[in-house]
Amino acid sequence: MAQLLLVEDDARIARFVRNGLTAEGHTVEVAGTALTGLALARRGDFSLVILDRMLPDMDGLEICRQLRSEHVDIRILMLTARDAIGDRIGGLRAGADDYLAKPFSFDEFVARIEALLRRGDLRRHEAELRVGDLVLDPITRRVTRGDRRLDLTPREYALLRYLMENAGAVVSRTQLLNAVWGLGFEPGTKVLEVYIRYLRRKLEDGDAPPLLHTLRGMGYVISADADMPEGSGPRPGPGEPPAATRTSPETMI
Repeated sequence: MAQLLLVEDDARIARFVRNGLTAEGHTVEVAGTALTGLALARRGDFSLVILDRMLPDMDGLEICRQLRSEHVDIRILMLTARDAIGDRIGGLRAGADDYLAKPFSFDEFVARIEALLRRGDLRRHEAELRVGDLVLDPITRRVTRGDRRLDLTPREYALLRYLMENAGAVVSRTQLLNAVWGLGFEPGTKVLEVYIRYLRRKLEDGDAPPLLHTLRGMGYVISADADMPEGSGPRPGPGEPPAATRTSPETMI
């Protein structure tokens, strides 16, 4: 059966859920805080996380947002006493795959888990991403360049995956901040430039030719074309206007 993660601070509920799911044949690991649950989910060992919203150290919605922004491949079922329509919509928009209010029918709970696990199985055929000799497996989160495995942090992985999903396209600074760090991130921050530098060092270790290019006044592009000149690119990024109509360099990079 499946490896499940339960993030729940109420010991009584956690024990009830774990015992019931164990009886169904699943393996369940319990985290009593949001930070512990987030760290465990990032490991990639679990097929599904059952997530309480009202945790002592962080709103469960924020866990959803972080896992989705980092492209952690895990199904999320929110299990919470907050059952208003607005709460349900908020949970789904934050990245939850399903939302079940307490109190709940255990049979329905198990049926929802089974449905989410089936949905997850369909994703196992998701194609690898390739740019030259760089390969990213979105299922195992394994990244290699040639015969060398790259050890990436969750944020570096999310940044690389977004670039590779748009390989050959110029992706603006704003697009990357929104996709990897979330909407509303401070636009003046230099965090993107720092992570681009970290990522480039790992990609180009040794004599490997460059793959990650900076196109000044436009953004970034990942491409196996090592001779790509500065300030040019094969095509605009997703949702971007042609280069001639773009915002000035000062507002982009």
